Amino acid sequence: MHLATETYALLTVVAFIAGFIDAIAGGGGLLTVPAMLSAGVPPIATLATNKLQSSFSSATATFNFSRKGLIDWRTYWPQVAVILVLSGLGAWIVQSIETDVLKLIVPVLLVAVAAYVLLSPRMTDEDVHHRLGTRGYLPVGGAIGFYDGFFGPGTGSFFATSLVSLRGMGLIRATAHTKAFNFASNFGSLIVFLSTGHAMILLGLCMAVGAASGAWTGSHTAIRFGAKVIRPVLVTICLALTAKLLWDALS
Repeated sequence: MHLATETYALLTVVAFIAGFIDAIAGGGGLLTVPAMLSAGVPPIATLATNKLQSSFSSATATFNFSRKGLIDWRTYWPQVAVILVLSGLGAWIVQSIETDVLKLIVPVLLVAVAAYVLLSPRMTDEDVHHRLGTRGYLPVGGAIGFYDGFFGPGTGSFFATSLVSLRGMGLIRATAHTKAFNFASNFGSLIVFLSTGHAMILLGLCMAVGAASGAWTGSHTAIRFGAKVIRPVLVTICLALTAKLLWDALS
C-alpha cells in the first residue's frame, strides 16, 4: 500500500520514542502499533512491520547492554534459542486463530506485574538468591517468547519481572537479559511474518532507523541510572498497556 512521505517521517519519530521506552522497560509497541493502524496500515501488516522495526530496536539495546558486560551469553544462550523457536511458532499460529481471550487475560497479568514492581523489595539493582535454576527457567522464558509471537503486549515486562522474581537478578541485569530475549522473540516471529509476505519492508526499515536510535539512547539511560529510572517506567508501561487493552476489549 502507498503511504505519504510525511507519514513515513511521523512513524519514524514515533519509532524513536518507542525504541527509547522499549530499551528501558519494554512496551514500545504501545506507541508503534496504534500509530501504524491510525495511518491505515492493515492489522496483520502492522504486526509484521512492527516486528521488523522492533527487531532493530532490541538488537541495538542488546548490543549496548552486552558490550557493558551485563548479559551472560554463556549461561543463557539455550534460553535465547528456545525463545526464538517458540516465538516463531506463536507467530505462525496467530495468523489463523482469534486472540480475544488473551485481550481479557493480559490486563490482569499486567496489573499483577505493576503491583509486583511497586511493592517487591527485590526490584533493585542488587542480585539476590534465585528461586529457579537456568534449566527451570527455560519453560518460563519459552512460554513468554511464544506469547510474544502470538500476541505480544507486555512481553518485556513479563521477561523482566520473571527474571527478578525467579532468577534473582537485579533490575538492570534483568533489563539487559530482557532485551536479548526480546530480540530472539522479535526475530523468530519476524522470520515467519516475512515468509508469509505481510511486512511492509520500506516502512519497517524507515521505522527501524528511529527505533534503533531510540534504543541506543534508552539503553544508555538504563545503564546509567539503573532501577531508579527502570522501575517507574516499567510500572507506567504496565498500567498504560492495561488501560489500552481494556479499552480495546470494551469498545
